[in-house]
Amino acid sequence: MSAAIPTRPAWTTEVRHLLSLATPLVAGLVVSALMGVVDTAMLGPLGPLPLAAVSLTMSVWVIFVAGLYGFLMPVGILAGTAHGAGDPAAIAATVREGRALALRSGLLAGLAMAAILPLLPYLGQPPEVIAAIAPYWLAICAMLPGFAVSLVYKQVLEAIDRPWLAVALAFSAVVFNAALNYVLIYGRFGLPPLGLAGAGLGTAIAIWFTVALQMAVCHGAPGLRARFGGVTADPARRAQLRQEGLPMGVQYVLEGGSVAVVGVFIGWLGAAALAANQVVMAVAGVLYMMPLGMAAATSIRIAQAIGGDARERLRAIGVAGLGVATAWLVVATLLLTAFAEPIARAFIDDPVVVGLAAALFFTVGLMQVFDGVQSVSLGALRGMLDSHWPTRVSLLAYWGLAVPLAWLCGIALDFGLVGVWAGFGIGLAVAGAMLLRRFLALTRQVTREQTTRP
Repeated sequence: MSAAIPTRPAWTTEVRHLLSLATPLVAGLVVSALMGVVDTAMLGPLGPLPLAAVSLTMSVWVIFVAGLYGFLMPVGILAGTAHGAGDPAAIAATVREGRALALRSGLLAGLAMAAILPLLPYLGQPPEVIAAIAPYWLAICAMLPGFAVSLVYKQVLEAIDRPWLAVALAFSAVVFNAALNYVLIYGRFGLPPLGLAGAGLGTAIAIWFTVALQMAVCHGAPGLRARFGGVTADPARRAQLRQEGLPMGVQYVLEGGSVAVVGVFIGWLGAAALAANQVVMAVAGVLYMMPLGMAAATSIRIAQAIGGDARERLRAIGVAGLGVATAWLVVATLLLTAFAEPIARAFIDDPVVVGLAAALFFTVGLMQVFDGVQSVSLGALRGMLDSHWPTRVSLLAYWGLAVPLAWLCGIALDFGLVGVWAGFGIGLAVAGAMLLRRFLALTRQVTREQTTRP
């Protein structure tokens, strides 16, 4: 067998290690996604209009979340590299500088999203949705700085092999969010029912509660203090985070921005289409946390391998992650297709919304298979701190193909909601192929360098 291709034992070994790391990462991501499911399930009895407002809000929110996630991703990568090298002081410096960057960037993101609210009537969205959306929209804006800071602590805990602690802290937010939603949406304990506004307020409070809990635990626990505090400002580390994070943030904004444009397209199809889209994305989003967690685990394992000078393992790590993620998404797509209508009815009983959602599950599931390939490939490349080339891929695949094809298939050719996501999925397939090719090329080069070492 060629030295450039990992042997079967290398693959199976890396699969075990990746699953061990990815399981708590996936659990943490699922817990985070459950906040959206909770909002969707608790607002569903109020009818299609609140779900439509949530869908439109999330379509724009994803731009800012994606940008923050990409910009702050080097925090986890650098913490993982420092952990692999056994350097707790470097981890603490990463936390300090990452937290400061997160707070500033989160504030800017929240203000920018708030500034978009007055523009919604000019984007052709349903008037009844625009009339109801403001309280929920502004509450989600207020949540963004807290989300960014919580992301720093979550990534560092995962990078230092404390992922289950990150899961436990995130789960407390879901429980708190569900309790607040119950009180605020429906009006309990003498409070008036706030409906959609109550869901937004509950989500924002729950996120900030999580930040306070994360800081108390990470800075107070004896086994964690050395890796979360006790260091002075580190301008060099700050500059490195910015330098590596900026192209990653741009790449994610390009991806998130394309999803936001698709959300606008869906709004052109009416409030029922927005509501159906929210139901499908809430369910499919939870299932997609597995490949997203696998992408994060792949990134961390590759960063740790580089930090431990074990570059010969890089290809085996990436290929193992791709195989597991793809297998999961194929099974998930089959399940979504088989039980589409009962799943939709579990959220809302409006027959129009249920019919649209049931028809959409297969298309979104298949699209996520392609998305899984590009996510894990991207995670592998980011673990190698290769970010500039993937940014160019995103610009081409998302904006040159996915968005135009979504408009062509869904709007121009009048295939509706299914056509929008089918067209978008073609762009994801191209992105996945290009990113996978890049990863294989880089690891082939690394293998050649390893085999020629004296």
